[in-house]
Amino acid sequence: MAPSFSTPTKFMSFTTFLLIISIIVCESNGNDQVSKPNQSETTLVFYLHDVTTGPNATVATVIGLRGKVWSYITFGTIFMVDDPVHLSPSVSSTQVGRAQGLLAASALDGSNVNVILSVVFNNLEYSGSTIEIQGVNRQRENYRELSIVSGTGKFRFARGFASLETSFYDASTTRSVIRLTLNIIM
Repeated sequence: MAPSFSTPTKFMSFTTFLLIISIIVCESNGNDQVSKPNQSETTLVFYLHDVTTGPNATVATVIGLRGKVWSYITFGTIFMVDDPVHLSPSVSSTQVGRAQGLLAASALDGSNVNVILSVVFNNLEYSGSTIEIQGVNRQRENYRELSIVSGTGKFRFARGFASLETSFYDASTTRSVIRLTLNIIM
């Protein structure tokens, strides 16, 4: 014969079960929400030097839709980028790495470019490390934010956000300087 439990015992067992599950769920969710004691926040500022045409171009169109002009504002156009990363807006300042990745015109109206970018450091204390940036670049706005989704080396397990601000643009040479501020939690 199976054991029989009274209603209060059933209620206590079910309540105890719910309490234990609640504690487990809160413990696991709490670890994701609260900063760990050994985490640190860092803000780094660099400048991307971007040239879209000519023999020293740092951006190249890879492909676009057949029958359409391939440009930053044409949906479906894909670009590769390999911009030098400097310590200041001056092209003669110290180069600390390269911003390498993929840009895709992802909005039908040409307003957004989807960005997958690796900042590959080759100078200073971060040499050999990378920061991985991903998100939608609202290219008609001067100030844009993208997600920092990961990193390697000194930036292993990094997260945070990157802000991009156009500091300089010369339409005649297609040269631009973009201030890149990395707000990193590690």
